[in-house]
Amino acid sequence: MAPSSSIAVRELPLFPLPEVVLFPGRPLPLHIFEFRYRIMMNTILEGDRRFGVVMWDQAQGKPAAIGCCAEIIEFQRLPDDRMKVLALGQQRFRVLEYVREKPYRVGLVEWIEDNPPEHDLKLSASNVSQLLQDVVRLSAKLTGQEIELPETMPTLPIELSYWIASNLYGVAEEQQALLEMQDTAARLKREAEILTSTRNHLAARTVLKDTLDDSLQ
Repeated sequence: MAPSSSIAVRELPLFPLPEVVLFPGRPLPLHIFEFRYRIMMNTILEGDRRFGVVMWDQAQGKPAAIGCCAEIIEFQRLPDDRMKVLALGQQRFRVLEYVREKPYRVGLVEWIEDNPPEHDLKLSASNVSQLLQDVVRLSAKLTGQEIELPETMPTLPIELSYWIASNLYGVAEEQQALLEMQDTAARLKREAEILTSTRNHLAARTVLKDTLDDSLQ
């Protein structure tokens, strides 16, 4: 990954998706059926299999300026030239300008990465991991289901921050803000705030559920 100050830029086909934010290292399954994106995917498969995913801002009617590069790792052709694609998030980028709009968007982009941390982030990562475990434990208790974190969950601070951000649901704008951060510590801090709020909410619901269950016995 080249830092944002690098002069290294490239043209990248762009795939805007509403309510979807891709993070480095995370999978993205897609069903390609729209004609212009069928053209795009066929072109990509003839090259380096890379394209940019940007969240479509429905309020402003335009794609976000910062997205994540994706690489096609598996694909399956379907009838009518439709396609199932599995892509994997790579490095993040900033769109500098649009080279063309049709038949699909192509942007001139520069790569961005997190700034080097000023201090060891192991403690912050461990704190966020513990909060996540609390949320999972309380969710399992409330739903009566077995919920476990995957053994493959990252432990390195930056990778963990991306993993947690990618698993926040129904908060695309929050995810976009986390994607745009170039400070791992700040991203982990914000995720700790989100998980703490969620944990407290679930804990309150658990107490209420236990109280009601006791009263019905």
